[in-house]
Amino acid sequence: MKEEIERFLTYLSVEKGFAENTITAYRNDLYHDLTTFAEQAINQRGTIPTWANFNRQDMLGYMLSLKERGYTATTQARKVAASKSFFNFMVVEGILKENPTENVDSPKVGRSLPKPISISLVRSLLEQPAKSTTLEAKRDKAMLRLLYASGMRVSELVSLNLDDIIKDDGCVRCFGKGNKERLIPIVPAMLAIQEYIEEARLQFVRNAERLSPRAKSFDEEKALFLNRRGERLTRQGFWQILKGYAKSAELGREITPHTLRHSFATHMLSGGADLRSVQELLGHANISTTQVYTHLTMEHVRRAYDKAHPRAKLTG
Repeated sequence: MKEEIERFLTYLSVEKGFAENTITAYRNDLYHDLTTFAEQAINQRGTIPTWANFNRQDMLGYMLSLKERGYTATTQARKVAASKSFFNFMVVEGILKENPTENVDSPKVGRSLPKPISISLVRSLLEQPAKSTTLEAKRDKAMLRLLYASGMRVSELVSLNLDDIIKDDGCVRCFGKGNKERLIPIVPAMLAIQEYIEEARLQFVRNAERLSPRAKSFDEEKALFLNRRGERLTRQGFWQILKGYAKSAELGREITPHTLRHSFATHMLSGGADLRSVQELLGHANISTTQVYTHLTMEHVRRAYDKAHPRAKLTG
């Protein structure tokens, strides 16, 4: 049964151009949850465990099991969506005659609003690395400033290579979902990036050469942001770094890598940027995804109005 999943994942990668992180998410959902449940359900009936023997009732049972295991509505919806895409592919390819997910409704998910932080809190967060003079602090200063200056996803940040920084234009070349390329102005972060490249990155690569004779040389290593072993920094590594600075800044709330992306978009719109420009900067395929930030900026305006206008609290 896993052979069909691998065929589907290859299709997503080669034909659809899905990003590696998206492929990994599909693999986890289909392998760890759907396949395990399907094999158990089919074995209980004493039939051969193949996708042809997985029916609509099994799909409904799978959805119920997700709910019983305490998955959030958002996670349930994602796993069901992955299953639907998989079975649609199987039917189109002629592997299955019937789609067990046909006429099966996905779990309803209420759209949650992004949670940006204020400009003053962003400033406090960005100031934290400057309190140290270590090589890691120079790197972290460049990463945080770049993330807020560009609104990039953290997966895009850690995927950057050295030649993605276009110094003359003050831009970064970023590859987003579907491997779509976009250029983003990053002038506010350029100085910190330049300092990191010249003072810290070279030392990280030399550390790698000293620790392992087989490590890549300075000219061979393409990744922009490296850990102390001279390897490309991971998303998990960046998240741990961010949490440390959020704690030292005493922000008083959970901060994720997406917090700076949300804050970037909200502050851009509040500052007068038009919606289409912010859409392009964020790499959203649909402007409806970007429009959620207009609600946040209007809420800010409304609160300011209610607080300042002398007749805002009056009725009649």
